[in-house]
Amino acid sequence: MKLLLDQNISRKLVSTLIELYPETEHVTKFKLEGKNDFEIRIFALENNFVVVTQDADFFEMMLMNGFPPKIIWLRCGNTSSKYILELLIDNKDAIEKFQADENSGCIELE
Repeated sequence: MKLLLDQNISRKLVSTLIELYPETEHVTKFKLEGKNDFEIRIFALENNFVVVTQDADFFEMMLMNGFPPKIIWLRCGNTSSKYILELLIDNKDAIEKFQADENSGCIELE
């Protein structure tokens, strides 16, 4: 599964997440830091990534434009990278089901 971690998520998580979610990358790898959410969305769409974000803007763009790209919206507020990592690990089954569901564009994790 190709996850694209948004700017608001630590790039240090990639090395651990890649074991569970192959092809996980951070926006910094593609020189997307500082880019607006729309540009990141287009990149994710063109490169078949699922966007992992804490930003409601991606959800709002999905409501207006549909999906793909799919969104994993972390609604846990300002929290540690450790908590985000645990959230993505603990919800692996739900995330895989979400990815396989052609009718679902967003999964919210708290």
